[in-house]
Amino acid sequence: MIWILIYLEIAMHILVDTSVWIDYFKSGSNSTKLDGLLEDNLIVINDIILAELVPFLIIKKQHKIVESLRSITLLPLLIDWAEIIQWQTACLNAGINGLGIPDLLIAQNSKQHSSAVYSLDKHFRLLNQVIDIQLFE
Repeated sequence: MIWILIYLEIAMHILVDTSVWIDYFKSGSNSTKLDGLLEDNLIVINDIILAELVPFLIIKKQHKIVESLRSITLLPLLIDWAEIIQWQTACLNAGINGLGIPDLLIAQNSKQHSSAVYSLDKHFRLLNQVIDIQLFE
């Protein structure tokens, strides 16, 4: 039983949202936690998150950070637009407004690949009230 729990902990991948990366780059309060996840090789990324981070890093000439981000396992995006529309409708019906399409796509991507989302953004906690997504705390 203990070995199964250890395997599940090791096998879980965590999709780190842009908000966590920004906090990390500023040496914020979640830096130590992300350091541990990086050391344990549990981090995954997708093109949405890269598209939000990389342009600013290139402008700031942070090429080593860009290389490091691009070396992280990339989850392929398999967008199911009908599901995105269904989720957005469910959120609106629940009174959850202002949830952006990128956050819905990140949530969908994490579900498709059985990954947890690590975000400092309240939108994912709100989305989790309507759609069952794994959140890393």
